[in-house]
Amino acid sequence: MALTPRLELRQSQSLVMTPQLQQAIKLLQLSNIELTAYVEDELSRNPMLESEDGQAEDASDGAPEEASEGETDALQSIDFEGTQDMPSSESMDMDVDYDNLWNNDSESDAGQSDTGQSDTSSLGAEHEGLSDTAFAEWGARGGGGFDPFEASIDQRVAGEETLRDHLIGQLNVELADQADRVIGSHLVDRLDEAGYIDGDLSSIADLLGCSVERVEKTLLALQHLDPPGVFARSLAECLALQLRERNRLDPAMQALLDNLELLGKHDMAGMMRVCGVDQEDLIEMVAEVRALDPKPAMAFDNAVAQPITPDVIMRPLPGGGWSIDLNTAALPRLIVNNRYHARVSKTARNKEDRHYIDECFQSANWLVKSLHQRATTILKVSTEIVRQQDGFFVHGVQALRPLVLKDIADAIEMHESTVSRVTSNKYIASPRGIFELKYFFTPAIASSMGGAAHSAEAVRHRIRALIDVEPPKGVLSDDKIVEILTAEGMDIARRTVAKYRESMGIPSSVQRRRRKSSGL
Repeated sequence: MALTPRLELRQSQSLVMTPQLQQAIKLLQLSNIELTAYVEDELSRNPMLESEDGQAEDASDGAPEEASEGETDALQSIDFEGTQDMPSSESMDMDVDYDNLWNNDSESDAGQSDTGQSDTSSLGAEHEGLSDTAFAEWGARGGGGFDPFEASIDQRVAGEETLRDHLIGQLNVELADQADRVIGSHLVDRLDEAGYIDGDLSSIADLLGCSVERVEKTLLALQHLDPPGVFARSLAECLALQLRERNRLDPAMQALLDNLELLGKHDMAGMMRVCGVDQEDLIEMVAEVRALDPKPAMAFDNAVAQPITPDVIMRPLPGGGWSIDLNTAALPRLIVNNRYHARVSKTARNKEDRHYIDECFQSANWLVKSLHQRATTILKVSTEIVRQQDGFFVHGVQALRPLVLKDIADAIEMHESTVSRVTSNKYIASPRGIFELKYFFTPAIASSMGGAAHSAEAVRHRIRALIDVEPPKGVLSDDKIVEILTAEGMDIARRTVAKYRESMGIPSSVQRRRRKSSGL
């Protein structure tokens, strides 16, 4: 075969990952918190984007630019719901209010904003006309001080006391020496959220130029402060400080605290041996230790846990079935400012300016379309999950059926990777609570009677239910649990039962029998 140059014509298909396509894929897997941060960043960078806060009238003057044919094919190639067209300006604004539950009150908002500006201007003019004496008197009457914008005392008293404020107030009374107070304030700053002292005391001594003995002496004085147990360096010391406050730290109790690992193992014989007490006294000692607070500083934790914001809301219908809707509070409301685009396009001076304007406008249109497709895809996947897991919502965990990503992907004609991205960090609010969409995907446990397979989550629930009701003299071993589950139609191995039990934090049958027989 001769090696000669020649021309060949070949035809092939390939998917090119453009920046816009990468952006659309990225939006699929973002949670609502991450999506909000991403949208805020885009709003700060793209002048063609506007938040639906009072600017909707600027976006309704022109239709958004349609995506090119190649971009539309790219969107459909990643299993977006490409059959639905974007709404035009004749039908509605370019936003993401899919349920049409949000009303545009931009004119009233603008009126309120103008009124607020007018009031502020008149207030500033009033301030300029006041003399120094009159201004001081006015500030003293209005805010309790010379600063008219300082919060009054009734606005400050509502604040909750922090742990640091609580300890510093006692420290100033407990420690008379100013140097000891400085050391004490540094020790307060070293406390963790549970109230334990974190770090080596020698580092504080080196920082303040004093001896370690003085820092240790100050720490011992601070360990008498309220709440009892703060400034401890270990769990045993924390419990000892609380028992000392109650005058219950005797040698037997100290021996128990020095051997907390025996208490964790429920080794009653070992604890009686090291403490030198009988069973009745040991049971009272253990009950007293369990009544203590292992994290004394948590009572001052004023941080409010942020609840999960669901992406999908599920409601029962009066005639049966479920209503699946997107949570509009978790959806960013964006519009493309067509009026601003038309205005700046006319005033563009050179080719670079026109290129930048067009690029921003196309990016804004693509982002709005991608947000719309993301929302419709989430709704489509959630609806199919609810349809296939209807038994769970009606009867509970025991009716949860096996489900994998491929089942949903085949039903809605999407790729498994798309379903995986859509269900990551997405939550649904149902009558049974708020669940992550990933929760409903569980492997299957084969049936021993030839029937339908069982969900792994349902099997875990059944194992926990069996252990919860076991009597003290009839603790179930893993082999006995396997026999019960097999009789109920679940083909499961002993090692699988042990794995599920350990994943739920349930101790072995030996440990459970020891705990229940000891009465601890």
